[in-house]
Amino acid sequence: MSDPDAHLLIVDDDERIRGLLQKFLMRNGFWVSAARDAAHARRLLEGLDFDLLILDVMMPGEDGITFAKWLREGSEVPILLLTARGETENRIAGLEAGADDYLPKPFEPKELLLRINAILRRVPPPDAGATVAKVLHLGPIRYDVERGEMWHGDDLVRLTATEAQLMRLFAAKPGEPLSRTQLVEDLGRDKDRAQERAVDVQITRLRRKIESDPKQPRYLQTVRGAGYMLAPD
Repeated sequence: MSDPDAHLLIVDDDERIRGLLQKFLMRNGFWVSAARDAAHARRLLEGLDFDLLILDVMMPGEDGITFAKWLREGSEVPILLLTARGETENRIAGLEAGADDYLPKPFEPKELLLRINAILRRVPPPDAGATVAKVLHLGPIRYDVERGEMWHGDDLVRLTATEAQLMRLFAAKPGEPLSRTQLVEDLGRDKDRAQERAVDVQITRLRRKIESDPKQPRYLQTVRGAGYMLAPD
């Protein structure tokens, strides 16, 4: 079931694909805007807030990966990349740039809908009011388990939807290794090697926000043969 309040932005230079996706997603209950290229998307983003971007990688001028990197400098809006089938390097590059998931072309519209809803479910809910929060300490980093918020001193650390979901999974079982296969399943992804590699990329990005030395992680550890583990103070 789709979120009737979610506002999506489609960024694709193919007018036919833009139109088809816009009509399909509107029929499924979303508010949908469309942009023909990255420059057009920037102008829309200046005046509107979106809950998710559907971003084509191969566009003339500024490509989708470059645009995703720019977007991540000031926003954590979820990004779903559309990639040509077989472009494994582009998929990994997109995830490293900050995308939350990717979908190879051609795809079934129903699969697009399922992936959009899966990403939106991973977005932390709005603050429901003051609660007594359980807090995990990771050196100078504090993670508020109840609110799903990460803080460095007085500064809120921005987390993407996928990073936020990973932190919730790890925080639910501190000190317990979670396998890559289990993380893929809990994130609602397809079970294959490409998705396990995608989890590795997300872990690398998350470590950059937690660790003083991401190459020698103290708090988000790799457990040989078992997966990854959150080890708070």
